[in-house]
Amino acid sequence: MTQLYNGLIALDDELKPAPDIARRWEVSPDGLRYTFYLRPDVRFHDSPVFPNGKGRKVIARDFVYSFYRILDPATASTGAWIFSGKVLEKAKGMVSDTAFKAVNDSTLIINLNEPFIAFTELLSMPYAFVVPQEAVQKYGKDFREHPVGTGPFKFHLWDEGNALVFHRNPNYWKKDAVGKQLPYLDAVQISFITDKKMEFINFQQGKLDFLSGIKEGTRDIILQPDGSLQPDFAGKFRVQKVPYLNTEYIGFQLDQTNLRTPAVSDKRVRQALNYAINKKEMIRYYRNGLGKPGTSGIVPASLPSFNDSIVKGYTYDPKKSRELLAAAGYNHQNPFSIKLSTVSEHKEIAEYLQKKWSEVGVNCAIEINQASAHQEMSDNGRSAFFMKSWLGDYPDAENYLALFYSKNFSPAGPNKTHFKNARYDQLYEQAKLEQNLEKRWKLYQEMDKIVVEECPVIVLFYDEVLMLSQNNVEGLMANPMNTLKLETVRKK
Repeated sequence: MTQLYNGLIALDDELKPAPDIARRWEVSPDGLRYTFYLRPDVRFHDSPVFPNGKGRKVIARDFVYSFYRILDPATASTGAWIFSGKVLEKAKGMVSDTAFKAVNDSTLIINLNEPFIAFTELLSMPYAFVVPQEAVQKYGKDFREHPVGTGPFKFHLWDEGNALVFHRNPNYWKKDAVGKQLPYLDAVQISFITDKKMEFINFQQGKLDFLSGIKEGTRDIILQPDGSLQPDFAGKFRVQKVPYLNTEYIGFQLDQTNLRTPAVSDKRVRQALNYAINKKEMIRYYRNGLGKPGTSGIVPASLPSFNDSIVKGYTYDPKKSRELLAAAGYNHQNPFSIKLSTVSEHKEIAEYLQKKWSEVGVNCAIEINQASAHQEMSDNGRSAFFMKSWLGDYPDAENYLALFYSKNFSPAGPNKTHFKNARYDQLYEQAKLEQNLEKRWKLYQEMDKIVVEECPVIVLFYDEVLMLSQNNVEGLMANPMNTLKLETVRKK
């Protein structure tokens, strides 16, 4: 998506909002009105939908169309949430005709219901990319097969399930530091290889220029237990490892309406299961050193509000675990039993957790489900104990802390545990309105401390991105969002 499209705002290398099609913007003192001033030199890709096949200039009305389209129920976009309930409404659930307004070709205004501190970060998401109305109207549901954007590359070929091919956009508007037009590459091919071992073999043979995201089964081949490269590969290719905006966790379903596991309603049991895990050992031997142990709250270590000296999570303490279980009425004579729901990709870690819990007298069965079934069960409160992850939609802790806001209960929202805490909700609502960054971080930290204390989840680890690239590839940089920025990449 980021190769084909642009939005008003992008994220820089420090994950801060930066100009993209909007050259600058202003926010009203009350935080309710955002005014964006567009660049005059951005054009859509050449396409048959335009007169003479030549891409036209992007104007403010294109964003108005694109944003209302996202919210249109007929579009059925999974991204409607970025605006729904946030932009100005004329009635509950009904977006105002003035939520998005084109003042002229180069000026766009967005009006909000109430201040939302991460709104500019939201606008960096692919859901907020601009599309031309002409292409959507011509291709309808087939628009995904005929994408027309503004990005550094334009669509050429899609062999579904096998490969995507993009060609250089000769009319791209960005230039490098010395004035050379971007992108450098003439074309990009993205290959889809389901067999990860075969994917790595293709990379070794030079058939692929880079790999991102190493899965179980290939980690042992590439990495030593401490996370360093296996000696056989030293110097043969470039390796980048950076923090990833992804928190892996185990959730407890606190609403027992559809379940018969009342023990998880006891905070002492949840805390005991947390203390029983040696997360450092787990990362070393089951993740090959990839990731950081989850010894704080839900907010990952790669976000600036993270502070594990303030938000102190759980460390390995089997003695404390047994004491808490005993206080809750469980011991080796009266064991506690539970079933952990997960997917095949996490089977090895699940078996490690099963072993550690057995050491404190907990019987854990493992249920391996297809990803779709696993998702449905956790969404609808049919799993008492489930492995999940939260990959940040945008780089602000609010996106993670929303997982425990009581108005976000699944299946409509991300609160899969159905955690409800009045103080937490109060802090969350206060933080959403807080304009002062340091004050907002303190609110985030107070919320995360509640998550640690009440323990609706077990935070396993904060993920890291591992990117491998051939030595002749320059300018390819890994980042915490794990997005590809190919416009400044070149091959020697």
